[in-house]
Amino acid sequence: MSGYDASAAARVVVGVSGSLGSVTALRRATALARRLGAELWPVLAWEPPGGDPAARRSPAAGLLIEDWQRLARQRLTAVLDEIFGGDAPGVPMHALVVRGAPGPALVATADREDDVLVVGAGRRGLQRAFSGRVCRHCLAHAVCPVLAVPPSPLESELMSVHRRYTWHLRMDIRGL
Repeated sequence: MSGYDASAAARVVVGVSGSLGSVTALRRATALARRLGAELWPVLAWEPPGGDPAARRSPAAGLLIEDWQRLARQRLTAVLDEIFGGDAPGVPMHALVVRGAPGPALVATADREDDVLVVGAGRRGLQRAFSGRVCRHCLAHAVCPVLAVPPSPLESELMSVHRRYTWHLRMDIRGL
């Protein structure tokens, strides 16, 4: 996807992985595309396990590439079905599966100045130091505006419940 086509419709490109952060970003991107009258481009980027260097070293990797591509398409379809159900999102949508690291794949897809790139901003607090690479890459390298969507408040509540469960701590279920 390269080259600028001035006659093409505006696009809202959004990174989708199935994580809670990407689901929040997809919902925000859909609302933005409706407001702007733009096309929605959900993008799922994938790499072979161990990355491309490992795939080049393995003689069997060539046989598995098609399977990994198919699994990526199925994952994107499952996420879109879960979010939109059987309904259309209300805007033209072009779902795309791209082979490559998520940050560079999203930047390469949102290659026009009038695109808007929407990404999940990652986690809050100490965990942010170990996550958010995709968001940082997109903010640093995109040629279009980037909307970094903060995590949903529900995500932090779910993480809190998960931590309490993992450490076998008592939970007050009255607030749930």
